[in-house]
Amino acid sequence: MAVSASPERPAAVGAATLRGRVGPPTRAADVVLESWLDRWRLAADGLPIETRTSRLLPVRTEEGVVAMLKVSRSDEEQRGGSVLAAWGGAGAAPVLRVDGDALLVVRATGGRNLVTMVEAGRDEAATRVLCATAARLHAASGAVRDVADDQLVPLAKWFRDLSPQSDLLGPFHRRGAGIAAELLDEQTEIVALHGDLHHGNVLDFGASGWLAIDPKGLVGDRAFDYCNLFCNPGHLIPVARGRLEATLKVVTDASGLAPRRMLRWLVAWCALSSTWYAVDDDPVHAASVTAIGELAADLLDRDSRG
Repeated sequence: MAVSASPERPAAVGAATLRGRVGPPTRAADVVLESWLDRWRLAADGLPIETRTSRLLPVRTEEGVVAMLKVSRSDEEQRGGSVLAAWGGAGAAPVLRVDGDALLVVRATGGRNLVTMVEAGRDEAATRVLCATAARLHAASGAVRDVADDQLVPLAKWFRDLSPQSDLLGPFHRRGAGIAAELLDEQTEIVALHGDLHHGNVLDFGASGWLAIDPKGLVGDRAFDYCNLFCNPGHLIPVARGRLEATLKVVTDASGLAPRRMLRWLVAWCALSSTWYAVDDDPVHAASVTAIGELAADLLDRDSRG
C-alpha cells in the first residue's frame, strides 16, 4: 500500500519485479531490452515484464550470475537505480551495472516472502526484518552520501505537496501538515533514506539474506524510513485491532526511536501519502492510509494525556 510522490507505484511491482513474474511487454519493449542484452552480454532467463515505468527481464550474466535487467522510462526510477548502486550491497540488492536508463541488479532467488510471513501470523518477525534492513541501510549512509548526495531528495521537498492540499482534505490532514512542518524543522540523525521501505521492497536473496530494492533515495531523519511498514501489507492488516501498538513496540525496541517521535512521523507520513492518493483520485487507498494516521494520532493524544 505504499505510494510515491510520482505516478509510479513501486509497491505494486516490487516483489514481482526482482522475482521475474510475468506481464507481457510490447514489441518496442523487446527491442529496447535486446539492445542491452547485446551490450552487456546477457542471456534472457525468463519472460519480460512491462510496468508503468519500466521494462524488465530476468537474465544471466556471462559468469552465470542470475540478475534482473531493468530499463526505466522514469527519471525518478533512474535516480533510484543510481542510489541503489551507491549502497554497494550494504542492506540493498547489489547492482552489477548501471548506465543511464538501464540497471542490472542481482536477482532475489530466496523462497521467503515478508507478505506471506505476515499472512502466516508472523507479523512481528517480518517487522524485525524490516527494522534490521533499515538499520543496515542507515549504517551505510556515509558511503551513500559520499557517492550520491546530489541525487538524494531532502524530506522537505518530499513533503511539499502536503501543506497546499491539507485545508481541502480536512482536520487530520491539517494536523498532519502542522506536525510535518515541526518535524522537518527539528530533524535529527540525518541519513540517506530508502524512502519506500515496506514488505514488498525487502526480498530474500538467499545466502545474502534480506535486502532492499527500489529505493526512492531521500535524505533526512532516520525515523521516516520506518513509517511505511506500519501501512503494509494490504488494507486490513494495518488497521487490525492492536496492530499499530504492537508494531510500534517492535519498531521502537529495534530502532531505539522514542515512541512519540515515531508516532509523529507516522501521522505526518500518512497525511502525505493519503494526500497523494486523494490527488490521484484513489479514494480507497486515501481512506485506508488516513485511517492508519488517525490511529497514530489517537495514540499521540493518549500519550499527551498521560
